[in-house]
Amino acid sequence: MDASEQLPPGWAAEWDQTHQRYIFIETSTGRTQWEPPELGPPVQIDDLSSVGTQVHPSKRRQYAAGQTQAYYGGPDPTAPAYAAGGPPPQLFTPGLAGDNQLQQQQQQAQGGYYGQQPAYTQPQPATNLADQFSQLNVAGQKGLRLQTTNLLTSPPDPRELQQPPPEIILPPNATLTTSPFSNADPSYQRSTINAIPTTHALLNKSKLPLALVIAPYRSVKEGEEPVPLVTDTVIARCRRCRTYINPFVQFIDNGNRWRCCMCSMSNEIPQLFDWDQQRNQPGDRWARAELNYSVVEFVAPTEYMVRPPQPAVYVFLIDVSHAAIQSGMVATATRTLLENLDRIPNEDSRTKVSILAFDTSLYFFSIQPESTESTMLVVSDIDDVFLPKPNDLLVNLTESRAALEALLGKLNDMFVENHIIGSALGPALQAGFKLMSPIGGKIVALTASLPSVGAGALKSREDPKILGTAKESSLLQAASPFYKTFAIECSRSQVSVDMFLFSSSYQDVATLACLPHYTSGQTYFYPAFNASRSEDAIKFAHEFGGVLAMPIMLEAVMRVRASRGLRMSSFHGNFFVRSTDLLAMPAVPQDQGYVIEVQIEETVTSPFVVFQTAVLHTTCYGERRIRVVTSAVPTTTSLSEVFASADQIALATYFANKAVEKSLTHKLEDSRDALYSRMVEILTAYKSSMTAAGSGASAQLALCENMKMLPVLVLGLVKNVGIRQSAQIPPDLRAYAQALLTTLPSQSLIPYLYPSFYSLHSMPPECGTVGERGIIMPPPLPLTSERLERHGLYLIEDGQTMFLWVGRDAVPKLIMDVFNLPSYEVLRGGKSTLPLLDNPFSERVTAIVQKTREMRRGVYYPHLYIVKEDGEPPLRLWALSNLIQDRADVLPSYQQYINQLKDRVNGASY
Repeated sequence: MDASEQLPPGWAAEWDQTHQRYIFIETSTGRTQWEPPELGPPVQIDDLSSVGTQVHPSKRRQYAAGQTQAYYGGPDPTAPAYAAGGPPPQLFTPGLAGDNQLQQQQQQAQGGYYGQQPAYTQPQPATNLADQFSQLNVAGQKGLRLQTTNLLTSPPDPRELQQPPPEIILPPNATLTTSPFSNADPSYQRSTINAIPTTHALLNKSKLPLALVIAPYRSVKEGEEPVPLVTDTVIARCRRCRTYINPFVQFIDNGNRWRCCMCSMSNEIPQLFDWDQQRNQPGDRWARAELNYSVVEFVAPTEYMVRPPQPAVYVFLIDVSHAAIQSGMVATATRTLLENLDRIPNEDSRTKVSILAFDTSLYFFSIQPESTESTMLVVSDIDDVFLPKPNDLLVNLTESRAALEALLGKLNDMFVENHIIGSALGPALQAGFKLMSPIGGKIVALTASLPSVGAGALKSREDPKILGTAKESSLLQAASPFYKTFAIECSRSQVSVDMFLFSSSYQDVATLACLPHYTSGQTYFYPAFNASRSEDAIKFAHEFGGVLAMPIMLEAVMRVRASRGLRMSSFHGNFFVRSTDLLAMPAVPQDQGYVIEVQIEETVTSPFVVFQTAVLHTTCYGERRIRVVTSAVPTTTSLSEVFASADQIALATYFANKAVEKSLTHKLEDSRDALYSRMVEILTAYKSSMTAAGSGASAQLALCENMKMLPVLVLGLVKNVGIRQSAQIPPDLRAYAQALLTTLPSQSLIPYLYPSFYSLHSMPPECGTVGERGIIMPPPLPLTSERLERHGLYLIEDGQTMFLWVGRDAVPKLIMDVFNLPSYEVLRGGKSTLPLLDNPFSERVTAIVQKTREMRRGVYYPHLYIVKEDGEPPLRLWALSNLIQDRADVLPSYQQYINQLKDRVNGASY
């Protein structure tokens, strides 16, 4: 039969000599595809899942439309198009193909680069080259359908970052139950690819990395499903591979045995598995949490304990040198600690605390049980640190509450006249370790200057001449072996370290961040901290209070298991790798992310694979538990399914960790080059395998719809302070940015790479008001200054800092409504707090700022800077550097970047 017969109107068929089959062309747009077009209306892609996939709403209940706001903290992807009153500006952007104007590639006539179209309209027509393999898939399931887009004509749409990852389509009967929670929510565990290639060769052909992005201890916000707890201490595990029973195992032998989903071993069901111990009667097996939930926590029996669960221990090391007192750090820290004593986890009244002050000497505070007073003991010998008393230095929080409150109330006054300059941070750490090493726990170190005396003393190595050169990466590596050696000693004794750094000058963040890095802690940095600025004091107090109140996992070890044929090959994050795949974490904070690379060692024969993360830990109220996170992903022999299943959020998280690793082992330039080369490899692989151009040159830059935002995320990473090419970035800021890049979970990392940008003056009237899911946020704009209007008010935020951009022609009423000032001229730029005013617009703007600070997981409380369009150049440039799609300094615009990629991809073709 002639393929041109029975075609819908507007379609033609041509014989393709290379592939020996017909290619179908939509004559009005030039769009091409291999499959015969269906009679009927063209396919829309306003559905959240990929076109052509089977939709399983029950599997995705936590990702129903609009609920992505709970995970990504943004507006519903079905929100109206980029807002704004007035006609769109007519802009000329060279090198773009406009709609229906393929023959005139120098024109763009749709209201500028970002045509103001409704959300999720038809795909851009230049390419929609479906591949010939897309009908091949495993286990008879209908696989993910590949949607190709041309990056040159399809600009980034920030709303796409709020979509869930490509759907995980498991074979029928892969799970024991129909529970919607049987596969892990992506906020706990997600894979860079949601259809795993069966061979390493196929994975290599795609050039995509295979890795897991994990946040096993992410916080549970209001309205989210809590992690179910199995309290009967009946834990079923595979005898061979030690996998925990989960929704993906099979029951055999009339339900008396179960087959492991990892290694296929047949195991006996534990005797009490079907017994309800609370009611002392037979129980319902199918109601057990571990068979219905992918994320579950078990109360561990005694065989999971090396020793009885220890109490939570907090040792606070407070710098009281002249710099720390003058900045107000000591006063703010002690007041915050005093106000948050009730929030420190202490449900069982076993929590112990110690306060140790230091400058160039160490100041211990001895508190007798039931006493209301403390005695200060000074140790000046910092070369051989010792404890001045064997007891009463580490005290029970409940029993010694009155004395601790009295001490915190007067600590700042005790040292207010202190003129000693210098810091014995190393000896203070050693003393804190001696206090708590028999038990373990958390050291919280607050320091306002470079360690200068005793063990771990550092010298300033900040040299402006080497910034921006090949030698700059040496400033990002630890200057002294003391901190890594000490950190490993801490890890061995179950001691974790959090660092709060406040210096107004160079503090060597790169070296001090070693301690949290190897002990599963976290680094917090407050450059040029000054508590007399209320914004500084509020930010630190909020974050410090959040850390104090955080329920932490103590004495934790984490292991990730995977199905036969897969192996965990390398690990990124804050922990110490104790053996080949056992990660030691003395105290796991909430909302910390980890990335684990996975290698395909042998051909995978099963229709789906399972990844299981298990964290054995002690809760901070003394209960030994195991948190288990299980996710299953189908396997495929189809390259198109591999591409169609790629998760661009997980990929960007993986690339951020790899980029930091490369910058430390090599040079910053090597890190940037590696990111660029990796993008070229992926685009080349896609072009040669999935498009009609094959290995020839192409006027397009093709990539699948589900990875459309990956190039701009990688560009955001290349422009991030941690990686960016510049001779102006202080090493401390760069080192802190790298610490964030390797610890933030995906939900917080993505805005750090691709900030949120909102127009406030022209936002829809419902924005800033309370809707069904809390405050309604404005629709996000693409990150380009083309969107800035002179009379406008804009919010730009990356999760760490917020900028309120005020256009120079802003009308006096707007200035009065938001800032309570008569005109733009009297408005001052800089770090600020918005006044609470009694008018609807002020209330809406304040609500949006507040929601921005609260919507993501973690303790971070971003500063707000007011930026005037004609204000101070450094502040303006800092704010504008967040608009990553613009050209900045030596860094390309997004359009230049993808044109460079296209040239390289065509040049790489052979």
